Amino acid sequence: MAGSRKPDLDAGAIVGMLADGDRRRVVAALVLGATSADAVAAGSGLSPERANKALARLVDGGLVVAGAAGLVVHEEAFQRAARDALARPRRHEHDAEPDQRRRVLDAFVRDGRITSVPAARAKRLVVLDWLVQAFEPGVRYRERDVNEIVAARHPDTAALRRYLVDEGMLDRAGGEYWRSGGSVP
Repeated sequence: MAGSRKPDLDAGAIVGMLADGDRRRVVAALVLGATSADAVAAGSGLSPERANKALARLVDGGLVVAGAAGLVVHEEAFQRAARDALARPRRHEHDAEPDQRRRVLDAFVRDGRITSVPAARAKRLVVLDWLVQAFEPGVRYRERDVNEIVAARHPDTAALRRYLVDEGMLDRAGGEYWRSGGSVP
């Protein structure tokens, strides 16, 4: 049963090893305190042959390791695989932005759409500044046109239109809106 531990098990490899019922029972016995092949067989309810076969596969795969106290589940492999599987892939949509602004936009804007409006004003201002870039300075827009531009980026047009006006990025009068703030590239 001696095997070398594979240092980087990914979630797919772990799921593959646990796809077999005997191997899941062996892992359960280990998690519940079994530390030897005999204890694993007794704790899993498997025959010694089936338990040893499943155990050998788990050791060869690196999911079970022999430690000073006996056989143990390599829990760090689960933690690392979970972290890696849940990690957001690095996106490049906002790479041209300064670092702090890029981090905010990466968190709240995906594929040209606002995924959620930040509650924190400082972050919301970054997102609103990104949104107001869709409006040309010097151009007057009817409310319907403002809604259309905003809706292409987020469904709550009324709230975002209000934020843009309240933060001085758009002004309005006589049923028309125009860009009055925001950064200039």
